[in-house]
Amino acid sequence: MNANILVVDDEDSLRRVTQVRLQQAGYAVETAPSGERALDQLARRHFELVLTDLRMPGMSGIDLLKRVREDYPETVVIVVTAFGTVETAVEAMKSGAYDYLTKPIDGGALLLVVGRALEHVRMREEIQTLRSSLDKKYGFEQIIGKSPSLLYVLDVAARAAQSDSTVLVRGETGTGKELLAKAVHFASRRRERPFVAINCGAIPRELLESELFGHVKGSFTGAVAHKKGKVEIADGGSIFLDEIGEMPLELQVKLLRMVQEREIEKVGSTETQKIDVRIITATHRNLRAMVEDGTFREDLFYRLAVIELELPPLRERPDDIPELVQHFFVRAKNDLGRPEMVLPQGLLPWFSAYRWPGNVRELENVIERMIVLARATELTLNDLPPQLRKERAPQPDALELEIPESGISLEGVERELILKALRKFDWNQSQAARFLDISRKTLIYRMEKHGLSRE
Repeated sequence: MNANILVVDDEDSLRRVTQVRLQQAGYAVETAPSGERALDQLARRHFELVLTDLRMPGMSGIDLLKRVREDYPETVVIVVTAFGTVETAVEAMKSGAYDYLTKPIDGGALLLVVGRALEHVRMREEIQTLRSSLDKKYGFEQIIGKSPSLLYVLDVAARAAQSDSTVLVRGETGTGKELLAKAVHFASRRRERPFVAINCGAIPRELLESELFGHVKGSFTGAVAHKKGKVEIADGGSIFLDEIGEMPLELQVKLLRMVQEREIEKVGSTETQKIDVRIITATHRNLRAMVEDGTFREDLFYRLAVIELELPPLRERPDDIPELVQHFFVRAKNDLGRPEMVLPQGLLPWFSAYRWPGNVRELENVIERMIVLARATELTLNDLPPQLRKERAPQPDALELEIPESGISLEGVERELILKALRKFDWNQSQAARFLDISRKTLIYRMEKHGLSRE
């Protein structure tokens, strides 16, 4: 890699020889006769690597090393000692040196150590870039929407991420439970360790224990080698148990032991193994009802539900639908190689009128299908799938509203419409909500927003 290197030594001849060797290898090299001069140069220019002598008048190499580690942590330091003693090398390494060389410096050893140090810098930069892209891909900002119910969940999730408490994510299929679980992981102190997901409902029950905890060779037919389980792979990070409600009762006992004791036992083994994982679970089922029915252990439920997060279904956040449509449309048309595609604003009401039983996942799939099958560059009503075209799109004329020339308050119209619907059904909230094609929870929220209560 192209790199800027600073050589620090009070001996002129050694400085020049080292500079020439490194320049011949293709590096950009500056020199400094003292630690004090080196700090001046570091303040003016970025250096990937500093090569410094340990014994110099004034500021020693160890002192310079400590200043570089404190003020320029991205810069690696290699120290040079004329004595080659273990003590000086150990002191330098303890202070943060990447490596050390002894005088007289061998040319081959110099290039080898410098090359290794710069490769370390390159890999560290790649990891930081990857981490930044992961944060961007899986962060809370990837969960689209500004509805109060969603923002409340995201606020609780962001605070929960700072602890190691178990998290239970509840929500209908397609609401984005795994996306929220990843956001919690990547906002936590465990973000540099693995996030491992396993769907408890997608694996045959006789294989689920082995998938979770691993097995030893010969523990059952087909176990031809030792195998790590998902929990062991996630050690130090987070394990995400999706559809936890599908886990059989006999395995719930072993999961409870893992949660309580922080240890696992592989299939076919009698030895326990300590593990350090953050446990995040998710389900679309009512676990409290399952506890009452005896199909889910009560003690396990309370261990898993230290922090509960409930993602609202898409039909309860209709104001978020236009933003989600635009988000998925832009992403899909670029991914599918059709950047010229246009989605007219006039189609958005049809998306908002649909109930979306499959939630956000269904919306994303509908957008992708429309782009793939569209014959023209601009989507039309005919490109909408049949289930959307069946729904009644908003008909402003049917409301027989008089639009004054001076303008109209949308908030006022909404309040008046909700009030009329409530009066129509004698303040029966369920009937009024069905009439307005919204959920009862959304109706109550908007009643509170507008200060509406039974006269």
